[in-house]
Amino acid sequence: MLWLIEGNLVRRRDFITAIAGSMAAWPAVASAQQLRAPRVGMLLAYSSSDPELRSRTDAFTSELKQLGWVAGRTVQIDFRYAGSDDKLLNTYAVELVTSNPDVIVVQSNPGLAAVLRINRTIPTVFIQVADPLGSGFVRSLAHPEGIATGFTNFEPANAGKWVELLKEISPDVRRVIVLMDTGTKAHVAMYAAAAVAAKTLNVEISSSGVSGADELIAAIDECAREPNSGVLALPHAVTSANRTLIAQRCISQRLPSVGAFSFMARSGLLASYGIDVVDLFRRAPTYVDRILRGAKAADLPVQLPTKFELVVNLKTAKLLGMEVPPTLLGRADEVIE
Repeated sequence: MLWLIEGNLVRRRDFITAIAGSMAAWPAVASAQQLRAPRVGMLLAYSSSDPELRSRTDAFTSELKQLGWVAGRTVQIDFRYAGSDDKLLNTYAVELVTSNPDVIVVQSNPGLAAVLRINRTIPTVFIQVADPLGSGFVRSLAHPEGIATGFTNFEPANAGKWVELLKEISPDVRRVIVLMDTGTKAHVAMYAAAAVAAKTLNVEISSSGVSGADELIAAIDECAREPNSGVLALPHAVTSANRTLIAQRCISQRLPSVGAFSFMARSGLLASYGIDVVDLFRRAPTYVDRILRGAKAADLPVQLPTKFELVVNLKTAKLLGMEVPPTLLGRADEVIE
């Protein structure tokens, strides 16, 4: 039998076959749309060549996999590596927000500030952000109330402990210069806490705003002009990215130095005391998972760090001609020899 369809003669059997084939394709199209892999945008304050980067991203993707999200299959992750470049950081923040992922993961205070300036709706999980309450990123640690929640880095009080550590490892220190970013609210609060500790220890303290290698060198060289001085590097993308430079300059200027991360002591600073950064990257996927399954960031409390590490670099101590107190070595989680 022949049917007339839009001016063309079509066999009844061919017409039914065509209709059946197109109908069979509909569920496949709908299924493909329903099974679209969610997208996670990730903005990191590491350069793509930083040797510390791999352990962080591996911890993150590995834990996501344990939770059922396999990168490249059941979830798409768009990484952006800004390092300590503020312009690049802001550019990538715009790119990620504009691409409208299901979740944004951001590391560092400047990174979170850049994202939140332009993001009003996309759930955001932060990692390694200091004093998120004092910085205005959340309204409460227990009930963030906005689109952002995550895992904190340091509280301002930690800065007092860094001054105490510097004084303990180098008792002759009478003056401390703090390398910081004066535009980061958490750094302002940290410096205030460091000043309180310095006063108790009868140590003079001053700050130096740094945004790149040249300013770091100038600040360290200025510090070296006064005898019995020491350097405290606050946690920031600039100090992390230039950790080897800071260590080498301090050694050449015979200055004891303390940082916030273990990788800074491993890069040559005299000592460090701070969080286990990889642990934060391992914990963050739990919040990404919950948000992808329907939870709201506003209902997820901000999590505090649970693991801290004290690292002492004896190689640096020997180069400086210093004797590290045995009691301090006994408390160290890691001693670099």
